[in-house]
Amino acid sequence: MVPATVKKLTELGAQVSVESGIGTHIDLTDAAYTEAGAAVEAREAGLAGADLVACLRKPSIIDATRLREGAILVGLLEPFTSADLLNRLAARNVSAISMEMVPRTTLAQKMDALSSQANLAGYVAVILAAERLNKILPMMMTPSGTIAPSRVFVIGVGVAGLQAIATAKRLGARVDAFDTRPVVEEQVHSLGAKFVKIDLGETGQTKDGYAKELTPEQQALQRAGMAKVCAQADVVITTAQLFGRPAPKIVTADMVAGMRPGSVIVDLAIESGGNVEGTKLDEEVIVNGVRIIGLGNLPGHVAAVASQMYSANVGNLIEHFWDKSDKRMQLKVEDEIIKGCLVTHGGAICHPMIRERIGVA
Repeated sequence: MVPATVKKLTELGAQVSVESGIGTHIDLTDAAYTEAGAAVEAREAGLAGADLVACLRKPSIIDATRLREGAILVGLLEPFTSADLLNRLAARNVSAISMEMVPRTTLAQKMDALSSQANLAGYVAVILAAERLNKILPMMMTPSGTIAPSRVFVIGVGVAGLQAIATAKRLGARVDAFDTRPVVEEQVHSLGAKFVKIDLGETGQTKDGYAKELTPEQQALQRAGMAKVCAQADVVITTAQLFGRPAPKIVTADMVAGMRPGSVIVDLAIESGGNVEGTKLDEEVIVNGVRIIGLGNLPGHVAAVASQMYSANVGNLIEHFWDKSDKRMQLKVEDEIIKGCLVTHGGAICHPMIRERIGVA
């Protein structure tokens, strides 16, 4: 949380406290928070006393037990892989709101933390690739001749992919893009990139705008179609993710071997398993001369802006459900937004999809 959101919440009538040192990594002092109206205290005291706790990453089991019974917890909780945490939160009668689960609707758009952070990840991926590449991205007319533009291939045209396309184009690269959803072709063209068409048969997207999982046969067709484009590319950026499931492996070792030495791959799906064979979380590896970047938390490379955006998303969620007379957030469990992102409530794991995925009867 940044001071601007603290001020916004205090103006609503909330009493806000923040953990001491919360802004250190983005060059914000505790004094900046007190000036915005927050109290500064130790983590243990804050967790025990708060009616609502806002966090970034999911809390530890120990921190979960420090929450007061009946409290509201808001954060990126990784619910599909956090059964132990959710069970502990339920046992504490904590109402946990997972920011990953906020519905992708017009009304909830201002609370959509995943889209906010994906924009930054797409931007950072291109900047990282440009820095690691031993070539320049734009075409240049020089006294020694014309330098051809680098070729960038973006796989997956969601929020991160579109931002990667836009950033690469602004830097002067020649950009190709592919997605299993034909509906995004117009968006690719609008950014000045070429849409790579591969006939996969029937594909589509979920009601929330995510790509549907391909069959093994479709995945094989996709890899074959992309192999030629990868071989011509100087930079490949993969962004393909499946909501609540491991990321699909779409760039094989053979495809990497077919790329030119000095080429760069940035795997944006690494935190959910990765799209590229050979990628490693939080590492950069070189395979046959090709650099594969698997760094997690790319938005953290621009932490000040990432914090500003995430803080605004959380603040908007709280404000949307704020009761001015009672001066607290009202948990309207029948509201469509809350129904979409509330994962524990009333002493149980309550979200149907989460219950199914983690095996709760």
